[in-house]
This record gives sequence, C-alpha cells and structure tokens, in this order.
Amino acid sequence: MEICRIDTYRVRLPLRTPFETSYGLLTEKAFDLLILTDELGNQGLGELVAFEQPDYIEETLETARIIVTKHLIPLLIQDEILHPEEISERFSVVKGNEMAKSSLETAVWDLYAKRQNQSLKTFFTDTRKMIPVGVSVGIQRDLDLLLEQIAEYVNQGYQRVKLKIKPGYDLKPVAYIRQQFPRLELMVDGNSAYTVDDIPHLQKLDQFQLAMIEQPFAANDFLDHSLLQQALQTKICLDENIRSLKDCQLAYALGSCQSINLKIPRVGGITEALRIVQFCQEKELLVWLGGMFESGIGRALNLQFASQKVFTFPGDISAYNRYFYEDVITEPFELEKGSLRVPSGLGIGVKLNQAVLNQWGQRETLYNKNKI
Repeated sequence: MEICRIDTYRVRLPLRTPFETSYGLLTEKAFDLLILTDELGNQGLGELVAFEQPDYIEETLETARIIVTKHLIPLLIQDEILHPEEISERFSVVKGNEMAKSSLETAVWDLYAKRQNQSLKTFFTDTRKMIPVGVSVGIQRDLDLLLEQIAEYVNQGYQRVKLKIKPGYDLKPVAYIRQQFPRLELMVDGNSAYTVDDIPHLQKLDQFQLAMIEQPFAANDFLDHSLLQQALQTKICLDENIRSLKDCQLAYALGSCQSINLKIPRVGGITEALRIVQFCQEKELLVWLGGMFESGIGRALNLQFASQKVFTFPGDISAYNRYFYEDVITEPFELEKGSLRVPSGLGIGVKLNQAVLNQWGQRETLYNKNKI
C-alpha cells in the first residue's frame, strides 16, 4: 500500500449549546479531517481532535498540525505500508504528540480495511451491531436547568450520565441529581481540578453510589491518585494520565485506579489502544471508550472499536445532535433506544458530506506524489 496524496479539511463546527468544564467554556469544535489516497484511488479518513488550548493535555490543534506535516507525513510516505500495525513503530521516533499520530494511523487503518473490502470491526474480536452509550453533561449553574437537561437525556434513552465537576461545584449538584434519579448510572469527571489536599472532601462523594470518579487530580499524579483510591470506596477512573500501555501498567502497579477511560487519539491510535484493552482484560481493569467531541469520522471510528464486547460500560459516544446541528458525514449517528448502530460499510463505514465540509471547512493538500 502506497500513500500517494494527503489532503486535509480544517473544520469549525458550532456547538448546539456551550459546554463548560473545569478547563473553561467550549462554544465550537475545531478539528482537522485527514484524507489519505492510495495508488488505487482508495481513501482513508482520520480525524485530528486536539483542542485549541493546551488545557486538556499539552498537545494542541496548532502544534499537532506542525507535527503531522513536518515530521509524521515524511515517515508515513517513506516506505510501502504492508499493515497498519507498522505505523505505530514508524512514528515512535517522534516523542509524544499522540493525537497527531492517531489522525494518520487511524486513517491508515480505514484505508487498509477498504483495500481488504472489509468493515474495520472485522479486525477486532467478538463484536456487536449496537453499542449502549452514555452522555457527558457540562457544568450548569442553575441546578433546576441541570435536572431538566439530565431528564431529557434519560428520556432519550442514554444509559449513563457523566457530570463535569470542580471545587465548589460537586457535592451539591450530585446530591440534587441523586434525589431526582436514585437509580441512574451516574459518574463525575473532575478534569484534574482537584489536588491531594482535597481527599477528605472527595471522600464525601462515596455516599452517592457513583459508578466512578474520573481524573480528579493532574495528569502526572499517579501516586496521588493511588492515595485517593485507597481512601475511597468509589472507583477512580484515569483519563488524561493514560497516553500508552506503559501508563496503564504504572497505574495498575501503583493501584492508582480501578477503571480506564480509553481515548484512541490520546494513545496514538488503534494499535496501542488494542494493547491497552488486552492489558485491562488480563488485569480485570474496567476499560471503556471516551470521546473528544468528535465529528462523524471520529465517532464512526469509536463505534467500530467499541463494538468489541469487552466494552461493557456505556462510553462517551453520544448521537451527533447532542453537540452539533449538522455533521460532516452523510448519515449522522442517531440514538436508538439508548444505543448507537455500528456502521456496516467498508472501513469506518461512513461517507463525507461535501456540502457541510464546503460550508464549515477549508481544504488543503499536504502531500501529492505527482507534484513532487
């Protein structure tokens, strides 16, 4: 397999409603779509999901674009590709920058599956056609409006709710939700807003029978998370900490968590994600799939990967209209009784909506073999 052309669309999609976390307020999602074309004319699609600000992790959309164009594309095109698993090793000379790597690596997987005339999920084991999904809810100052919002999601069929929290906004909204929805599968996400000094306060969350508390401490706080997990009955889930299989092994060895929020872009792509899933199975760590406000391209990839039956906990793979008015694919994903359907077409199984891309995106050619 030879990559003969690489194009990108720089896209900005407005969000239906602003989304607030401890990091700040998001009103639109900027992302890039990568299109790889091989010598036969097949095309593989990938999404660069890094945020514009370095507040989730160090990598940003701007820095990732530089890494993609200046460092990763030269590595990608230097030799013929026999299998997508080669890409992880090929990119290993570039340190970090996992989201940049994932945008190309996942596009290679899509391209490879299409060349094999297969759906991407056929390369995974023990898969399903429908995926139960959850929804993430941002910080809402008006608690009555928060309850209305959650009630709407529950009525739509979402099977799990994740509430963003931060110091000063945690115990009260969680108690408010629990009073109204005592049996709801509920978890909270601190997005690194707390420190080890907050352990006595976080212990108070044990009373609410939460499914887990996600990423309360900073992304390098493996030891502090271990101290917190020892002090809590509730599961700790690590998100920003997990960039590789090595991070999972460290978290397990230290007892830093009992759950892993796996995000394919944050670990560099599918190959490393598969290694993490295998490790979590072996060590009986709960692993589930998180989201990054993806468009239909990243969402399709997530659905293909989450079709594996090992993912028993509903992930953050909401329907497109949870966040966006329209999507960049021709058949956006819609909720069906609390689940999303895994696309059945070749590769990740979706097609680009050219009209939406023309409206919200700008196209650029990053590499063209015929014009070198």
